[in-house]
Amino acid sequence: MTTPLYFVGLDVGGTTMKAGVVDDCGKPVAEPISLPTEPERGQDKGLERMDETIRLAVSEAKLKLEQIAAIGVATPGTMDIAGGIILDPPNLKPWRNVHVRRHIERTFKLPTAFQNDANAAAYGEYWVGAGKDVQSMVLFTLGTGIGGGIIMDDRVLEGQHSHGGELGHMRIEMTNPRLCGCNRRGCLEAYASASSVVKRTFEALDADGGKSALHGMFRSHGELTAKDVFIAADKGDALAKQLVDQTAYYLAVGTTNMLHSIDPDMVAFAGGMTAAGESFIERIRHYVRELAFPVPAERTEIRYALLGSHAGFIGAAGCGRQVYQRSLEGKKG
Repeated sequence: MTTPLYFVGLDVGGTTMKAGVVDDCGKPVAEPISLPTEPERGQDKGLERMDETIRLAVSEAKLKLEQIAAIGVATPGTMDIAGGIILDPPNLKPWRNVHVRRHIERTFKLPTAFQNDANAAAYGEYWVGAGKDVQSMVLFTLGTGIGGGIIMDDRVLEGQHSHGGELGHMRIEMTNPRLCGCNRRGCLEAYASASSVVKRTFEALDADGGKSALHGMFRSHGELTAKDVFIAADKGDALAKQLVDQTAYYLAVGTTNMLHSIDPDMVAFAGGMTAAGESFIERIRHYVRELAFPVPAERTEIRYALLGSHAGFIGAAGCGRQVYQRSLEGKKG
């Protein structure tokens, strides 16, 4: 009888870290465990919190560490993926030059993968989510910023210097370009992230003359979110509909760049803005058909991702599974 294989995935964020155990088919064995990251306590405490989260996830799965084949860890920020090091992560300050993979390997004595968080989410969707039936896919993660990952033939395209797949920072505008959070101009993120939708909304409201329902929503809530804009668009507000349509266009420009450079089987979108529903993804498809070469526009599937917030830890576990499989191949060799 074959011994079942289990893998732990740990997805580290600036606010919380989440870990879960999956089986060899990528199915979670139990609900994942989430703990506060508390980066302000320092990187040594952060590494201890990673250890704790992994152990709790294994316990939640009613397994022992001896039953775990490998671990995958996904983190945000600038990193040396090959070296397993977080370099200078903006969302995890004051962490700096943290040897994550080495620490996890030494602590648990298991093969360990280290990956960018958006790359891990992309791999999770490719492995068992929206892309499970394709050979290549691109994932855009739409949130406060825009992240992304590219998978080709079961491999994450990390880039020579660990900065491959930074899809939110492709340049889509060079004439009077908007300022991005990265302090550069013209990035996709500066036009189509949730925070950028809000910025564009307030700019439009200044010139609107009080006609849009968004004015009332702002007065009522004291703030506006991208969700508010999409809700107003669904209710027929002309300005909101224009803003949503522009957002779809910008994402179609980014998608077209991927079609013309990577030529994937699928482009998928994840994150909070996917709650906008089928009409929004159809607008993206519409503009891709206008912008892209006919063959990739026709043959590339454009859809929403499926795994939600579980994509990160599942993908991290999948990357751990890859490391485990390579270690077996090395022993055979």
